[in-house]
Amino acid sequence: MSLQRRTLLSSALAGAATLALPSIVRAQAGSAHVVVIGGGFGGATAARYLKAQAPQVRVTLVEPAERFYTCPFSNLYLAGLRSFESIGHGYDGLRTAGIDVVHARAEDVDTAARSVRLSSGQTLRYDKLVLSPGVDMRWNALQGYDEAAAHLAPHAWKAGPQTQLLRQQMEAMEDGGTFVMVIPANPFRCPPGPYERAAMVAHYFKQHKPKSKILLLDSKDAFSKQGLFLQGYKALYGDMIEWVKQSDDGQVVRVDARQRVVETAFGTQHRASVLNVIPPQKAGFIAERAGVTDASGWVPIKPESFESAQVPHVYVLGDATIAAPMPKSGFAANTQGKLAAAAIAAELTGQPLPTASLANTCYSLVGTHYGISVAGVYRAQDGKLQEVAGGVSPMQADAGFRKAEAIYGAAWYQAISTDIWGG
Repeated sequence: MSLQRRTLLSSALAGAATLALPSIVRAQAGSAHVVVIGGGFGGATAARYLKAQAPQVRVTLVEPAERFYTCPFSNLYLAGLRSFESIGHGYDGLRTAGIDVVHARAEDVDTAARSVRLSSGQTLRYDKLVLSPGVDMRWNALQGYDEAAAHLAPHAWKAGPQTQLLRQQMEAMEDGGTFVMVIPANPFRCPPGPYERAAMVAHYFKQHKPKSKILLLDSKDAFSKQGLFLQGYKALYGDMIEWVKQSDDGQVVRVDARQRVVETAFGTQHRASVLNVIPPQKAGFIAERAGVTDASGWVPIKPESFESAQVPHVYVLGDATIAAPMPKSGFAANTQGKLAAAAIAAELTGQPLPTASLANTCYSLVGTHYGISVAGVYRAQDGKLQEVAGGVSPMQADAGFRKAEAIYGAAWYQAISTDIWGG
């Protein structure tokens, strides 16, 4: 990444953090109640920043998990480079900030009555609703791959027990076995994620099972940071990783999780020692219950505020949204949460809608001292999000540059975790 580009992006990221926010709100919002569903990168950010800007507003965060485990850096857990608890975050910091945290599942939304029904039986009334529901899997979009199959061939695309199961299967696999990963077509959560995972699995195998192979069966012909990943695979792992693109018969259409066999569109069968199936996805189910999804299964939004394009007073963040060219990433959800918080605070107090630069940076670890990144800056123009700056790490970087990117990635994770959860 050039110094000029890094300087530009650093300036834009600083803008994204402040988002041209109004001064601390001091009036007219005391009776308002904002309910936030989902305590991940988008929802927890929105709750924290709204409460900071509008202390009089009652903010309730609804999240079933008492500890949130992040998809970012979960691949490093698979590699043995981090403990599982190191990617877990609690909610005491948000409570200290004055946010009501309710550990329950949001079961239904009545947007006419402006109410949310929880698994505890409680009903919450809201003036504004923020949804950050993440993704759900499209079960049976791949023939044979349903929720039960995921207990045999984990997707590990929601950090938690699935991630731990995949790690256990890797540890139990014989040296010389084949790790097969099934990769979906766009859009899906974290476009670089499968390819970082391949590198981190290869790192683990290189240390513990050096005769093993990794086969990537992809439903696409191209992917994020492709040249950088393929260059890193070769440099660090030789021929251990094989990527098969869609046009070369990489698209999987059928899964037999019990036998660990997949079949491609051309009828080729592959047997795995460990089978990692990442299926097609859609917005988390509560988005559908709120009526904010469209026929695609994702949520169209107003890019100026991330309010739903279909239902007033409902804001939607993160992976669930249709926000291209922004990717479905943790960093993107974080900046979207700040924008939505500013927009809600402004509306509740009669202030002008803030203007904002949205930003994203995705760091990926290819090896212990080998990092790569992609970054972008986005603005709402003519009712759409437009990328106004960005780029990827240079192909011709030296070892020192790659090591620095790995360090930047670790620093980013620590900084954003502190920003959202307090650590």
